[in-house]
Formats: sequence, C-alpha cells, structure tokens
Amino acid sequence: MIGSIGRGVGSIAIGASAILVILAVTVALFFNPLYVGIEQDRAQADAWTGYTPEQVHAVTNSVLAEIYFGPARFEQTVDGAPVFDPRERSHLADVRGVLVAFGAAALLSSVVLVVLLALPGRRDWRWRAIRRASGLLAGAVIIGGILFAVTFDAAFDLFHRLLFAGGSYTFNPNTERLVQLFPERFWTETSIAIAAVALLISALVWRWAGGRARAAKEKAAAPPAPQAAVPVAVEDAQ
Repeated sequence: MIGSIGRGVGSIAIGASAILVILAVTVALFFNPLYVGIEQDRAQADAWTGYTPEQVHAVTNSVLAEIYFGPARFEQTVDGAPVFDPRERSHLADVRGVLVAFGAAALLSSVVLVVLLALPGRRDWRWRAIRRASGLLAGAVIIGGILFAVTFDAAFDLFHRLLFAGGSYTFNPNTERLVQLFPERFWTETSIAIAAVALLISALVWRWAGGRARAAKEKAAAPPAPQAAVPVAVEDAQ
C-alpha cells in the first residue's frame, strides 16, 4: 500500500517536472535575441515604431537583458526620448517576475527529474510517467493550438489573465511602443512556432521515454546471471 502511494506520488512529481522542463526548453528556443530579432523584422516592428531596424534590435536586446538579468527598470531611450511609459515598464517588470518564477520552477524540476531517475529500484514506471506526461502535454498543445487558431484574441486574453492583473497588459498600438515593438503578427507567428516545437519535443520525449521504459522493464524481468563457481583450495593432509 505504502509502496503504491509512493510510486503514485513519484509518478506525479516526475510527470509534472518533465512537462515543465519540456516547456522551458521550448520557450528558451524563442525567448532570445536571435529569434526575437528575426521575427521583429518579419512583423515590421521598425515600421510600427518609426525606429530603424538597428534601433529596434538595440532596444529589444536591452529589454531582454533586463528581463534575464535585471535590474528591470526598462528605461530604454531612443534619441534621448524614453521608449516606454510607466504602464509599459510596469508590465515588463511583471513579465520578468513570471519568467524568473518559471525559470526557477524549471530548474527545480530538472533537479527533481535527475534525483528521482537516479534513485535505486525499478525504473520502468518512472520512464512511463515521463511518457504519459509528454503525451498529455502534446494533447494540451493540440487543443490549445486549435483554440488559438479559432479565437486568437480571446485565447491570448485568457492566457494573460491567468498571469497578469486585468487591464495591465492592454496597450494602444497607435501610441505605445511595447505593442509596436511586438505587434500582433509577432505573437501570432511566435505562438504557432512555439506550439509546433513543443509538440515536436513532446513527441520525441514520448518515443524516447517509451523505449527506456521497455528496456528497464526487460532488465528488471531478466533472471539474475548465474554466479561463477569459486574454486576452493584443499590442503593436502599431512
């Protein structure tokens, strides 16, 4: 009974940790200056802001650096004029808080996975937990992708309501730089790309964990190797 409960709790911990790690890897592939710069060019952020492409990238790279490393004041300027108003700076600080918490949770999840997979005992159920979790995540990504495709604005608003205070994330694209630097096309294409990559990684983990689970089960079911006979020296009788 206790063993079953412990295995159940362990499966939940492993599965939740696997989901967080997959999501963290996916987000890291996109939340970086290389991808953001390419996608801003595609979304014509320079036309929206009136900045040159070089200015757009300089401001954005500075924002990303502050989100990752602080101090989260977001006082960027272009030609001496501030880029963001107080509401925009406040929202960027909120974004940093969410991402720092997410990163800490992902780091902790990585430690949990390593520890639980390294513990002695049968490992097949642990790999099955990862397989189930990756399958669950893939299903959630598909459902979420359909919702975003059908009702992007409503789904985008719901996502923000889950993370931020109401009204703190709505901005005027005609006057406020934050949504000009990251226009709707940026988020539409990025959402599609994130969903596709998360689905791909989940599928790869599902397949890999399934193979590891089968191998671990076969290893546990295999009979122990016979012990080699140890020769015993017999002394000659005197």
